[in-house]
Amino acid sequence: MTETLEKETGRVEAFSDGVFAIAITLLVLEFKVPHHSVAPDDAAVWSSLRHLWPSFIAFTASFIAILIMWISHHGLFRMVHRVDTPFLYVNGFMLLMVTFVPFPTAVLAEYLGHPGERAATAFYCGTFVLVSLTFQLWWWTACRRRLLKSHVPQEHIDRLWKSYRFGFVVYVVATLLAFWHAAVGLGLCVSLWFYWALLSRRTEA
Repeated sequence: MTETLEKETGRVEAFSDGVFAIAITLLVLEFKVPHHSVAPDDAAVWSSLRHLWPSFIAFTASFIAILIMWISHHGLFRMVHRVDTPFLYVNGFMLLMVTFVPFPTAVLAEYLGHPGERAATAFYCGTFVLVSLTFQLWWWTACRRRLLKSHVPQEHIDRLWKSYRFGFVVYVVATLLAFWHAAVGLGLCVSLWFYWALLSRRTEA
């Protein structure tokens, strides 16, 4: 029985890993090779590459974000001993938001440093508000439907709840700040990547 349950959770995690891999790969499509109407010299090529700095920032931020989400997702699955249909739908909803991340990344890269950057940054930060909600829904479903392994301590469960609530509030604040100043909102949003990276180490069961 235990082997069957592990096989089921393994299939779900393997499918999820594939989705994460596709989402993180799609980020690189934001980079476009610069073209010139006349044959460029070395200086022109370097100048064109420097103008891609918004794409580098957006790509790096989202790559790290998806990487940390994947690590967190993997850590959460280490605490799950079985899955059911409602949980599969919730996991799918989370993956829906993960695969959406490349789009606000492209929008951010397009407008960062130009008019409209505040709206683009707010859209980017707002995406992670929704991502945060899907992680909370995932964790709530796993806890409510008793899908967690019996050895997971209550202290561990409570710590994750507090962290998710804290992250959600910070993402909301970052989104609101982005309407005022793009760099401030984006900076606050990106700062959470370090928080989640630390949390993924502290909450290993």
